[in-house]
Amino acid sequence: MAGLPRISGPAERLRIYVGESDTYHGKGLWHAIILAARKAGLAGATVCRAIEGFGASSRIHTAGLLDLSSDLPIIVEIVDSSEYIERFLPTLLEMVRDGMVTREPVAVAHYGTTAAAAGAAPKEESQ
Repeated sequence: MAGLPRISGPAERLRIYVGESDTYHGKGLWHAIILAARKAGLAGATVCRAIEGFGASSRIHTAGLLDLSSDLPIIVEIVDSSEYIERFLPTLLEMVRDGMVTREPVAVAHYGTTAAAAGAAPKEESQ
Protein backbone atom coordinates (compact mmCIF):
# COMPACT_ATOMS: atom_id res chain seq x y z
CA MET A 1 0.00 0.00 0.00
CA ALA A 2 1.55 3.24 -1.12
CA GLY A 3 0.74 6.74 0.01
CA LEU A 4 -1.63 7.72 2.76
CA PRO A 5 -3.55 5.17 4.83
CA ARG A 6 -6.87 4.20 3.24
CA ILE A 7 -8.95 3.49 6.35
CA SER A 8 -10.54 5.88 8.79
CA GLY A 9 -13.89 6.11 10.50
CA PRO A 10 -16.20 3.08 10.26
CA ALA A 11 -14.36 -0.23 9.82
CA GLU A 12 -14.52 -3.85 10.97
CA ARG A 13 -12.41 -5.99 13.27
CA LEU A 14 -11.93 -9.67 12.60
CA ARG A 15 -10.90 -11.65 15.65
CA ILE A 16 -9.64 -15.15 14.96
CA TYR A 17 -9.22 -17.57 17.87
CA VAL A 18 -6.98 -20.56 17.16
CA GLY A 19 -4.54 -22.81 18.99
CA GLU A 20 -0.81 -22.25 19.06
CA SER A 21 -0.18 -25.71 17.60
CA ASP A 22 -2.71 -25.35 14.74
CA THR A 23 -1.05 -25.47 11.33
CA TYR A 24 -1.85 -24.61 7.75
CA HIS A 25 0.30 -25.99 4.92
CA GLY A 26 3.20 -26.67 7.29
CA LYS A 27 3.20 -23.23 8.99
CA GLY A 28 1.70 -22.07 12.23
CA LEU A 29 -1.90 -21.16 11.38
CA TRP A 30 -1.59 -17.76 13.03
CA HIS A 31 1.47 -16.97 10.90
CA ALA A 32 -0.23 -18.25 7.73
CA ILE A 33 -3.19 -15.94 8.47
CA ILE A 34 -0.85 -12.96 8.85
CA LEU A 35 0.85 -13.75 5.55
CA ALA A 36 -2.48 -14.21 3.75
CA ALA A 37 -3.82 -10.93 5.18
CA ARG A 38 -0.72 -9.08 4.03
CA LYS A 39 -0.92 -10.66 0.57
CA ALA A 40 -4.60 -9.62 0.37
CA GLY A 41 -3.61 -6.01 1.03
CA LEU A 42 -5.34 -5.68 4.38
CA ALA A 43 -4.43 -2.67 6.51
CA GLY A 44 -2.77 -4.67 9.29
CA ALA A 45 -2.95 -7.61 11.67
CA THR A 46 -1.76 -8.42 15.18
CA VAL A 47 -1.17 -11.75 16.90
CA CYS A 48 -1.56 -12.13 20.67
CA ARG A 49 -0.81 -15.22 22.75
CA ALA A 50 -3.19 -15.78 25.63
CA ILE A 51 -2.13 -17.32 28.93
CA GLU A 52 -5.22 -19.46 29.36
CA GLY A 53 -8.51 -20.30 27.70
CA PHE A 54 -10.90 -22.96 26.45
CA GLY A 55 -13.03 -23.37 23.37
CA ALA A 56 -15.45 -25.80 21.75
CA SER A 57 -13.69 -28.85 23.23
CA SER A 58 -13.95 -27.38 26.77
CA ARG A 59 -10.32 -28.43 27.32
CA ILE A 60 -8.44 -25.77 29.28
CA HIS A 61 -5.22 -24.60 27.64
CA THR A 62 -2.87 -22.94 30.09
CA ALA A 63 0.68 -21.67 30.48
CA GLY A 64 1.14 -23.30 33.90
CA LEU A 65 4.63 -23.92 35.23
CA LEU A 66 4.20 -27.70 35.18
CA ASP A 67 3.09 -27.86 31.56
CA LEU A 68 5.91 -29.13 29.37
CA SER A 69 4.08 -28.53 26.10
CA SER A 70 1.21 -26.15 26.02
CA ASP A 71 -1.14 -25.34 23.19
CA LEU A 72 -1.92 -21.78 24.19
CA PRO A 73 -4.78 -19.83 22.69
CA ILE A 74 -3.79 -17.40 19.94
CA ILE A 75 -5.85 -14.38 18.88
CA VAL A 76 -5.28 -12.75 15.50
CA GLU A 77 -6.89 -9.33 15.05
CA ILE A 78 -7.36 -7.65 11.70
CA VAL A 79 -8.94 -4.22 11.22
CA ASP A 80 -9.92 -2.88 7.82
CA SER A 81 -12.86 -1.57 5.81
CA SER A 82 -15.91 -3.83 5.47
CA GLU A 83 -15.09 -4.22 1.77
CA TYR A 84 -11.60 -5.63 2.44
CA ILE A 85 -12.82 -7.83 5.30
CA GLU A 86 -15.60 -9.27 3.12
CA ARG A 87 -13.11 -10.02 0.35
CA PHE A 88 -10.72 -11.76 2.77
CA LEU A 89 -13.31 -13.90 4.59
CA PRO A 90 -13.46 -16.83 2.10
CA THR A 91 -9.68 -17.25 2.32
CA LEU A 92 -9.74 -17.02 6.10
CA LEU A 93 -12.63 -19.46 6.54
CA GLU A 94 -10.86 -21.99 4.33
CA MET A 95 -7.79 -21.74 6.57
CA VAL A 96 -9.49 -21.93 10.00
CA ARG A 97 -10.87 -25.43 10.58
CA ASP A 98 -10.78 -25.47 14.41
CA GLY A 99 -11.32 -22.18 16.13
CA MET A 100 -13.65 -19.22 15.98
CA VAL A 101 -13.87 -16.13 13.77
CA THR A 102 -15.80 -13.05 14.92
CA ARG A 103 -16.59 -9.80 13.16
CA GLU A 104 -17.53 -6.53 14.77
CA PRO A 105 -17.83 -2.87 13.82
CA VAL A 106 -15.14 -0.49 15.03
CA ALA A 107 -14.31 3.16 14.47
CA VAL A 108 -10.75 3.89 13.35
CA ALA A 109 -9.58 7.04 15.14
CA HIS A 110 -6.05 6.94 13.72
CA TYR A 111 -4.11 4.71 11.36
CA GLY A 112 -0.71 5.51 9.94
CA THR A 113 2.98 5.91 10.50
CA THR A 114 5.44 8.71 10.01
CA ALA A 115 7.24 6.46 7.52
CA ALA A 116 4.08 6.13 5.40
CA ALA A 117 3.48 9.87 5.50
CA ALA A 118 7.05 10.53 4.39
CA GLY A 119 6.79 7.99 1.54
CA ALA A 120 9.32 5.57 3.05
CA ALA A 121 9.20 1.96 1.94
CA PRO A 122 7.68 -0.48 4.48
CA LYS A 123 10.03 -2.85 6.30
CA GLU A 124 10.16 -6.37 4.95
CA GLU A 125 9.55 -9.29 7.30
CA SER A 126 12.50 -11.40 8.33
CA GLN A 127 12.30 -15.14 7.88
